[in-house]
Order: sequence, then C-alpha cells, then structure tokens
Amino acid sequence: MSSRFFRAISDSESESSSSEEELLSDDESLDGKRAKGHSDDSDDSDESDSDQDSDSDDDDAPSQRKPMSRFMRDADSDSDSEEEVRKVIKSAKDKRLDEFDSVVHTMENAQRIDDWVSISKEFDALLRLCDRQRKLNESIPPSFIKTVSKLDEFLAKSLADKDAVKKMKGPNAKAMNGMKQKLKKTVKENDQALGQYRADPENYDEKVAAAQAAPTVPDIFPVSGKGVKQPAVAEPAAPTEPMEEENDEFQTVGKGGKAVMTSDALFKSLAAVMEARGRKSTDRSEQIATLEKLLQAASTPYQKIRVLLALIASRFDYSSSANAYMPLDTWHQARSELMSLMTLLSQNMQYIVLEQTEDYDDEVERRPNENDEGPIVAVRGSIISFVDRFEDEFTKSLQNIDPHTTEYVERLGDEKLQYQTIVRAQSYFESVLDQGLPDNYARPISEPLRRVVMRRLEHIYSKQDVIILALESANSEAQKSLPASHITPSFEEIQKHTDGPSQLVHALCVYLYERPEVSGERQRTRAMLSQVYHHALHADYYLARDRFLMSHLQESIHLADAATQILYNRVLVQLGLSAFRKGLIKECHAALQEIFTTGRVKELLAQGISKGTAYNPVSAEQEKLDRQRQLPFHMHINLELLECVYLVASMLLEVPNMAYAGSDPELRKKIISRPFRRMLDYHDRLVFTGPPENTRDHVMQACKALQNGDWKACIDLINSIKIWKLIPDREQVLARIAKHIQEEGLHTYLFNFATHYDSLSLPLLAETFELTERNVISIVSRMIWKEELAATLDAKNKVIVFQRMELNRIEQLSLALADRANAMLDQNEWLLDSKLGDTRSNTGSNAHASSHSNDPNADRRDARRKGRGRGRAPMQSQPVGQRA
Repeated sequence: MSSRFFRAISDSESESSSSEEELLSDDESLDGKRAKGHSDDSDDSDESDSDQDSDSDDDDAPSQRKPMSRFMRDADSDSDSEEEVRKVIKSAKDKRLDEFDSVVHTMENAQRIDDWVSISKEFDALLRLCDRQRKLNESIPPSFIKTVSKLDEFLAKSLADKDAVKKMKGPNAKAMNGMKQKLKKTVKENDQALGQYRADPENYDEKVAAAQAAPTVPDIFPVSGKGVKQPAVAEPAAPTEPMEEENDEFQTVGKGGKAVMTSDALFKSLAAVMEARGRKSTDRSEQIATLEKLLQAASTPYQKIRVLLALIASRFDYSSSANAYMPLDTWHQARSELMSLMTLLSQNMQYIVLEQTEDYDDEVERRPNENDEGPIVAVRGSIISFVDRFEDEFTKSLQNIDPHTTEYVERLGDEKLQYQTIVRAQSYFESVLDQGLPDNYARPISEPLRRVVMRRLEHIYSKQDVIILALESANSEAQKSLPASHITPSFEEIQKHTDGPSQLVHALCVYLYERPEVSGERQRTRAMLSQVYHHALHADYYLARDRFLMSHLQESIHLADAATQILYNRVLVQLGLSAFRKGLIKECHAALQEIFTTGRVKELLAQGISKGTAYNPVSAEQEKLDRQRQLPFHMHINLELLECVYLVASMLLEVPNMAYAGSDPELRKKIISRPFRRMLDYHDRLVFTGPPENTRDHVMQACKALQNGDWKACIDLINSIKIWKLIPDREQVLARIAKHIQEEGLHTYLFNFATHYDSLSLPLLAETFELTERNVISIVSRMIWKEELAATLDAKNKVIVFQRMELNRIEQLSLALADRANAMLDQNEWLLDSKLGDTRSNTGSNAHASSHSNDPNADRRDARRKGRGRGRAPMQSQPVGQRA
C-alpha cells in the first residue's frame, strides 16, 4: 500500500516535489509534526479514517472533492502558530545563482570600506563559481561582468588617490596589488563582454538573456586543424553573433580554408597545460601530445621557444619515479627537441633564455622593440638545466642496465649524442656572450657556460686518446656549421698533435681555473682533480703528482661533497697505478695504502654498495643514496688489478723489512702494510697449499719464494698473473717488476745470511742475482749508509767484509742486568711521581739545578719522565668516504 504522503499530494504538487530539495523539506516538516506529542497520533488516526471513507465514496461520488492533505490543511488553517514560516523551494540552479549574488553583495560592502583583503578573497570565490558554471555547461550570470567592470573602475579610482595608497596598511596594500594583477588578467579574458556591457549597461541583461535563449551552434571548427581542445573562456554568451564569437580565435587561410590557431589561443592552451602539470590526475602522455600539436601550430620564434621549453620539461616529467630512468625513445625525442631549441635560439639571437627574468605577461606575443620590449627579449627558462637532466638520465640508464648485456653496449653508443648536445650548448652560450650583451644578460650566461664546460670535461677526462678522438670526430661531423670555439681547440688542431686530447683537457681546465667567481670553487676543484686523473691515466706520474700536491686538496677535501670526494679517491688510486707503471714502488704503496687500509675500496670508489656489519648496519636511506652515486660500469677501475698492484708493491717492501727485523721484537712491530701481513699470516697457517688459483694465491706464493731467496720462482709466479693484460705497457711494467724482485731478493739474502759470512764476493752476488756489479755495489753501499748492514766495502778487491763483535757470557749477562735495572728505575720514578705529584718540581730551583749539575743522567731521566704516560698519536691520512 502506498503511503498517504504520496497519495494525498495532487498532480500539481507531485510535479513541484519531484526534486530532491522538496522531498527533504517535506521529510523535515513531517518529523517536526511527529515531535509534538501524542495528540498528533490521534490526529493521524482520524485522518486515516477520513482517508478510508473518502476512498470508499470515490466509486459512488466521483465528482466529490478529495480531502485535503494534512500538509495543505496545516498551511491553510488559522490555528497555525506565527513561528511556522512558509518554506520556499528552489532548484539547484537557482541556488548557484544566489551564491553569485551573495558574493557580489559581499564585495560591494567591502568596497565601501576599502577592505581589499576581503575583496581579493571574494573575487577568488567568484572566479571559482565561474569555473563551476563552465564545468556544469551553464551560462555565467551577467552580474559577473557587471561586478568586474565596477571593480575595475573602483581599482582605478583607488590607485589615483596616492595619499590614501600611502596611508594604507601593509596587508591591505599587498591585497590591492594582487587584485591589480588578477583583475588585469580577468579583464583581458573578458574584454569583448566588458565592451558590450560598457556600450549599453541598461539593456545588457536583456541582450544576454536573448543570446542565451537562442539555439546553440555546434563547435565544428577544430583548433589549428589538429584537434587540440581550447579551454573555455570565462565570459557569458555574447548577445549578438554567437557563432562568430565562439570561433573568434581562428582565421581561415590557404586554399582549403584550414583554420589555424591565433597567438592568444596558443598561449591560453599552453597556460592550461602548464597549470595541469604536476597534478595526480594529469595524463602525461596526453599533455605531451597536446604540446606537440601546439608546436606544429606555432608560427613565430617566440611561440616556438615557449612551446619547446614546455614540451622538453613535460618529457622529463613522464617518469615519476626517482629511480627509474627515462625511456630511450623519449630521451631521443627530448634530445632532438633540445637541439631544435638551441638551433632556433642561434638563428634568432634577439631572443635569450634566462633562469631569472623580469615579470612579463606570458599570454601575449613578444617581439623585440615592440610593446615596450627592448632589443633583447628574455624568456624564462633554463638550457643548462635541460643539459644536466639529459646527463643525469643517461647516467641513470647506465646504472640500471646490466653491464654484461648488449643493451648496455648499445646504450653506451648514445654517449656521442650526449657529447654532441653538450658541445652544442657550449657553442650557443659562447655565441651569446660574443655578441656583446649588457651585464644584466651576460652574467647569467657565464654560469651556465662554466657548467657545460665542466660537463664536457667529465666526459673525456677518464678516457684514452683513441676514444676522445672518436668523440671529437663524430662531433665535428655533426656540427660543421657551428662557429669555432675560443675556449677549446678545433678538431683539426687536436688531430694534428700527438697530445691533442691532453691539450683539449688542458684548455677546458684552464677556462675553469680562470673564473674568479666564488660559485665556481667546486668546478675548479673538480677540474683540478680531472686533470690530475688524466695525466696519471697516461702514465705522466711526475706532472700529475706535482699538480696534485700544489692544489693542497688533501687539506680541505673532507669538506667537499660526496661526488668530489669520490673523484678524489679515484685520483689517488690512479696516481698509485701510474707510479707502479713507472716502477716507483714506494710511491705506489703510499698512494694505495690510504684506500686499502679502510677495507671499503668499492664504496670509496663508488663501484659497490657497503652492506655494513651486524653492529653497524646500513640504513635503507643511506643505501639508496649510495646507489645513486654509483659510477657507470665503463668508468670503473678494475679492482682485481688494483689489488694485484697493491699486493705486489707491499711484497717488495715487506719481505726485506721482515728479513731485517729478524727476531728483534721492537723491529718486528714496524709493519708497512697491515692488510698484506694479515693475508700472509693466513697463508702461513694453512695446512696444505695447492697451486695458485687467483691473484692473491700467486702473490702469497711469490712472497714465500722471495723469502727463501728463490727470486726466479717469484718472477715466474708474478708474470703468470693474468690480470696484467689490462695494463697498456705490460711488457715494460713486468720488466721493471722483475728488476725490483732481483734487487729486493739481494736485500733479503744479505739480511738473512749476513751472520753466516765473514766476507762476500761482489761478482758472486752479481752472478747469483743476475745484476751488474755496479748495481750490487750501489745496493750494498746504500744498506751500509742506512746502518742496515754492519760491513765495509772493499771496492778494490770487490769484497764485502762484515764487522761483528762477539760478546762473551759475562758481557751478555751485564747487558741484560743493565736493561733490567733501567726498567726498574723507570718504574720506581713513575710510582714516585704518581704519589707526590708536582711537589718535587716545586722544592726549589737551586736544588733542581744542583741535582742536574751532579747527575749527568738527570736530563735523560727527566725527558723519560715527561714523555711517560703520554700516548703518541701518529697522524694517518685517511681516504675520504661518503660515510663516517
């Protein structure tokens, strides 16, 4: 059975109550009636009885009037209280119009008291209401145009009163300035509607109503013939000629009558796309497609520059993840667009792209020497940021691709394209500076030029000459039309000289050295390290060492950023390898010792991730940062070769040192290479030693052979290491190592067996170790001069005469007793000092002087007493790492 509520309502009432607002209002009134008490229940029962009676009489008296609904009776009865008010039911559309009127009324009240803060706030609300109307496909009320016109006049009048503006409070003045910009934009967007209103303010409402009542014309004119959707204009329907006004942004050109986009429409579309950039609901692929169509529709250089800047930035936004790299096809498209942008800027030098520019209207066409524009039009953007982003995406892709696959090799082939982009950017910045710009334009260009020069240097400093020449050759073929650079030599000059690549690196570094700006300190540091690395890579050790020491970077490198510290560690390692190739064993060990002592070689060189320990684990955030700093695989320094060089250098230094120490406990404490000693001790504890399998096994067995005096077996084991094939001048390096092994074998032999001889023949030593007599004499003389060998050299007879003093039993016991007495004396003096403190030193200067004059050993005891208890902390230079 249907409810009496719906049954009692008449036809006219049912039509008016179809909306949700009427149903809600009826339910509220029904609940209010029910809340009155039990009397209403009796009334309900009476009414139901009357309703049943009326239903039963319907068949007999069809013309009889139906009883009125309870709600109608309540509305018409005289017994209603004065508190009950008739409810007016409005549609949702009428309510939205009321919101317009309310906001307009609030703005008018704020204008009376010059409250610009409230005006600005309500104006924003009014614009939001207009946006809602457009989304609902409803017309904007004429009150909006009226309000904008009145507000424009009120703003002009307020600005004309200079005294009132000066007395205005800070927030109010700031709000008025903000309203000036917002109102200017709104007036421009609704210029035509405002003109119609100001032409005939009295009849404007009637004309708008007539225009809205006219049938709408379908939109059959596509934007620029490409299907790009144009955002709606925030103005009511025009009163006359609606079809022309709807498509006033297009003009017909050409034989086919093709519609093209005007500058205003293009800039509005571009602004709509840029406004939606970064939102979660934005379809990035659709954005890119829209910008591509806008680029095709752009006709002037300024339009193309604006669209290209937005398009390249949108391609970088395609990948939202920080770890994922840009797809390769997207990277190639963005690179081609960047090259087109730089070509366009080079052809139109009156346009310049700067990161910081003066405020300008970005929705109007700008041309040099027009509309208050100067001879140079500055467009807000950044070329160098695009170049940096391309480099970062290229590096990120190499980090994420497996280096042992063909995909990595193919991707690495794109390095020449990236190098061409960097050189093209350098050429553009140089050409901009060469045209003699004012300082306000030239200064912002010098910083990007330094950055792009640094990028070019980072691409070539760690490469061999063959690869550098290949990159320069491909670049010269691709950019033949570019003007010659005054920073770097041309490819022809590089190709002529044998050290052409080194001249290129030197030219880039010198340009960075000569920049006095404080902001270029990091670039100068990295340029210095890059040049040292390049010289060390080409085995020019002495020049690299001198430049490295003159820079004094080892004193302040701990204050640098992580990337610079990694480069510093790589330079240290490369210096060690260069010294080893030159046969400088001590210098090689000194350079590599700082890296290998830490035990974190991979982490310090950015070639691996540290897993931490059980007591000091690596956090997920730190591991993420370490992965981002990893170098691409093709820039890695082979760690196996590095370890082999370090172990061989340690062997050549430690084996003679261990032989010299012998059984003396004090000398045995002197350790040159602790990692090497640790490996050697582990090898000595092995029960069974098989044939060598890896680099460490070869070096350890070579060390044992050298200790036993079998220098030939030692050379054979070292030469059999396969990793030497990675060294360019392998034969020369192995020959130098063999000579060092012969010399250190002679050292070890003399230390181990000198006590068994009274004299030794120099020719015999030369024959045994296959050295010249001159070399043997030089080695023995050096050992005698350093007091490592108690002997005299008879050059005439070519004999080494050893000098030893044999002690009898009584002399040996006397020396032992003297040592114990000295130890007891030191202990007693320490106990006495700990009990008396400094009282002994304050007993009088005369007593102290007399004790010193009577005791010749007092000074020595005082020196021991002063030094006792104070631990010595030897200074050790540690490599610089990313983490403490």
